[in-house]
Amino acid sequence: MSAISPIAPLSVRREMMTDPTLGAGNFLQRALELNPNRNVPYAYSHSTDHRGAVVLRGHSLVDLAALRDRYAKWYWANGVRPGDPVGVLVAEGLEPLLHYFALTSLGAIPAMVNDAMPTNGAVRYLDHVGVVGVVSDDPTRLVAAYRANQRKPRFVVPAAEIRAYDPQPGELPEWFPYQHKDDEVVALIHSSGTTGTPKSTMLAHKQFWNGKQPRMVRFPAESYDKLMSLMPHTHAGGLSYFLTTTLLGVPTVVMGNWRREVVEPVMEAFKPSMVASFPRTYVELATGDLPVRGAAKVHSWFNTGDGAHYGHIRRLVTLGERPAGLIKPWLLPDEKAEQPALPGSQFIDGLGSSEMGMALFGQVTTPESARNDRCVGKPLEVVHRAAVLDEEGRELPDGTVGLLAVQTPSRTPGYWNDPVLTRSFELNGYWLTGDVAYRDSEGSFYHLDRTVDVMDTASGPVYSLPIEEVLLADCAELFWDCAVVGVASADGAGQVPVATVRLQQDAGDPPLGELLEHANKALTEANLTPLAALLVARTDADYPTGVTGKSLKRELRTRLSTLLTDPARRSEYSD
Repeated sequence: MSAISPIAPLSVRREMMTDPTLGAGNFLQRALELNPNRNVPYAYSHSTDHRGAVVLRGHSLVDLAALRDRYAKWYWANGVRPGDPVGVLVAEGLEPLLHYFALTSLGAIPAMVNDAMPTNGAVRYLDHVGVVGVVSDDPTRLVAAYRANQRKPRFVVPAAEIRAYDPQPGELPEWFPYQHKDDEVVALIHSSGTTGTPKSTMLAHKQFWNGKQPRMVRFPAESYDKLMSLMPHTHAGGLSYFLTTTLLGVPTVVMGNWRREVVEPVMEAFKPSMVASFPRTYVELATGDLPVRGAAKVHSWFNTGDGAHYGHIRRLVTLGERPAGLIKPWLLPDEKAEQPALPGSQFIDGLGSSEMGMALFGQVTTPESARNDRCVGKPLEVVHRAAVLDEEGRELPDGTVGLLAVQTPSRTPGYWNDPVLTRSFELNGYWLTGDVAYRDSEGSFYHLDRTVDVMDTASGPVYSLPIEEVLLADCAELFWDCAVVGVASADGAGQVPVATVRLQQDAGDPPLGELLEHANKALTEANLTPLAALLVARTDADYPTGVTGKSLKRELRTRLSTLLTDPARRSEYSD
């Protein structure tokens, strides 16, 4: 990597904070115009050579702009115009971001699709969006699926065709690159599908930039800072972090694979000071031997999406070191204290979603922090108001469980082609996040469950996430991951909690009864509802996950729906 830092000067970052034209549709262009270090590589892709060694390839702002322009010329030559939605279904990493840049520079709307989505689901999703074309690494199955479909896009082409395109001079319109109005849609991001069919969330030019302005001066951006982005970059989380690091010029390795066996060698080669991910990778990094060498310089772990579990967080914060003066989650003060680096790192757990535009709550954990299960902290400054509501939209008092809701300019304009679904998330001037939570007397929020995952037991509602916290933190010697769902009880009196667990590698093969007894002892001591049954996931198929690595609780509920009511299934959960 270059000895010259690509990080933008503080004066430039302050200008970006107040730039009225800056937004999610033109952040590459504005960084290119403002950062004097535009020729210094900052965005890194990774590969392995013939010996298996990690190879990092850096790209500068100028490099990315050249690739953007070449891809944009192909799209323009193939009839893509402002406002046209185009499906992008390519492997994770830097490539989907290049298509995002190319399409937004034309005013078109990239419909980003995680390449882990099954073909039939992808076709249904793209058909709902109404894309004019689709770009895919391997469109063979898509083409076959579209033959039986009445609504065919104008083109379904391999991504290699665009990469190989040899444009002629002057093939772009005079107004290129396109300047979006504040409310124009710049991308469509599908949900994880963990609660049903993926929804198509709209991101708008100004809306998706709202709330990120303070990061221009608060995000750690010292000369030694480097980010490893383990987010899927077809999703809002990955796009959000790349927007930030592109504007700041922070060296960033854009990962195309989140599995530990791929991540750890790249981490050792890149030596990041910051890591951003969904919980999925943190589960793997915190399991077994810790990645001590790769994380030696890490001072901050950033998590978004679902809240991470304390059982994993407490292991990760023992890694790395915190430089003198790193005293707040997003801030390295101008005047650093004259003190040695502190051992360990900080974990910034942010509750957010594509619909919220960014993580709107943040809880910081360090090696010195006391355990505080399911606390997601206080709302960030972009949130005008956060509240816990009842079903009628009335605000509930502190300590009462209800629907988590926010008022913020960062929230999505809604769901593409689905105003009815959009209205279902709007209540009394708030946007419902889809979560169940409560607020304490000091203003901190506690995330208990997704609304669809709450268990209706004979004694009242029971929440799955606090149970999972205890299983992973207090039974850590046995379980490295788990998912708790409600199933029909044997006596028909409501639901009861059932856990599917993944055992630690050195846990052996204890009898199910012994595992259940150990788990329920910990739950009883924590004053939580004990499990009615426990199953061990022996294979990945036993523990279904969605395209972003989240456990598919809806699928587990279906699989286990008759577990306790059908006597023939008793052997599945008892010895």
